[in-house]
Amino acid sequence: MSDSKSSGLLGGMIIGGALGAIAGILVAPRTGKETRRILKKSADALPELAEDLATSIQFQADRLSEGSLSNWDQTLMRLREAVVAGRAASRQEWVRSADGFTTATDDTSPEMRAQSATSQDAASDIIDD
Repeated sequence: MSDSKSSGLLGGMIIGGALGAIAGILVAPRTGKETRRILKKSADALPELAEDLATSIQFQADRLSEGSLSNWDQTLMRLREAVVAGRAASRQEWVRSADGFTTATDDTSPEMRAQSATSQDAASDIIDD
């Protein structure tokens, strides 16, 4: 946000300086012919002044764009790390609850234990995907 303000300030200063110079020339105690000659020089310099202003604005816009891109990349990296940590925590919780379920079913028949193990394997495959 401050980059936008500083580029606006810079542009305002350049335009204000140009307008001030023109106003100073117009009220200067010179002959009409000499004033017209100076005004022509000033008018000839305006394209160069506009080009300098455009270059300055482009530079500020590029700098702002690079900063935004850098911030986006950092945010995306933090989001990826959070997703990986969340998946790891979920997997740990799943293993912990599956261990408690296995302990609770130790008194069940071998067929029930086999079915439980198959269900746990299927759920682990889903989580790993």
